[in-house]
Amino acid sequence: MIIAQIESQIRYVTNVDGETTDVLVPVEVWQQLISSINSDHVCGLAWIDEQEPKAQILAQLQESV
Repeated sequence: MIIAQIESQIRYVTNVDGETTDVLVPVEVWQQLISSINSDHVCGLAWIDEQEPKAQILAQLQESV
């Protein structure tokens, strides 16, 4: 799914001042986005691994060596 297709399906929620506060995403689109994030074959890492602090990764590598 390309970005233009996603953008055409989402809706924005605004407050009384007209400021965007939230985004509504159809469940099908959400599931596809999550699936895409979790199966990113470009980097070979799951999203959760990419969010791990570099210091923690280095400590784990040093421990394993």
